Amino acid sequence: MYSKLPMPHIEWSEKSMRYAMCFFPWIGLVIGLLEYLWFLLAQAAGFGTVLRTAVAVVIPVLVTGGIHFDGFLDTTDALSSWRTREERLRILKDSHVGAFAVIGACVYFLLAFGFASEVTGKTVQCLCLMFAISRSYSAISVVSFPNANPKGTAAAFGENARKRMVRRVMAAYLAVLYLCLLLIDPLPGIFIIIGSVLAFLIYDYTCRHYFGGMTGDLAGFFVSMAELLMLIMAVAGNYIGSLWMRG
Repeated sequence: MYSKLPMPHIEWSEKSMRYAMCFFPWIGLVIGLLEYLWFLLAQAAGFGTVLRTAVAVVIPVLVTGGIHFDGFLDTTDALSSWRTREERLRILKDSHVGAFAVIGACVYFLLAFGFASEVTGKTVQCLCLMFAISRSYSAISVVSFPNANPKGTAAAFGENARKRMVRRVMAAYLAVLYLCLLLIDPLPGIFIIIGSVLAFLIYDYTCRHYFGGMTGDLAGFFVSMAELLMLIMAVAGNYIGSLWMRG
């Protein structure tokens, strides 16, 4: 459901939805693996920075079919409208793309391309884990945040999920992922962790303050926004580390 990868068809029911969110971060692991394989291929083939970075930036979109970035676009339009909460929720449901969404998409991909072009060495391995981190936090929000759209898909998965079990599984995922970050490259790893927590806090505030709860679009907005912020923080960590070594 959350990727374009060919999988057996599943009939969604109350029973099948109970633990579905527990497997959501696995898509992030697949994306991370593809990113790392692409980095190794590009390095072995001697591809230039522009080609290597461009493909790395679009891999998550290709794997997911843009389902999360669609939420980013809708949320950008809604937030940029500066209208009432009811109007913002209506804009989220609107299938049309507004000017602010287009502007937001351009800014997003320019920033993603620019910062991704600065990533080298072990930091690549760290960033390959961020796709699972963002989805772990997203799953937590689905089973923890109030729903602004009770009839939406996210609300259906949240209501039918075994919430306590999902939260425990996500906490375990995050603990393992964070530990891996610190073992691979501590300084960028710490910055990525800070970025993920900061993104989740921003997401929580945005949902509650501007929309009265979360929706599927807002969850997609978070996944996209969190991955960009973690990327920026990883590059910042690398930069600070290089300055420290020079000093």
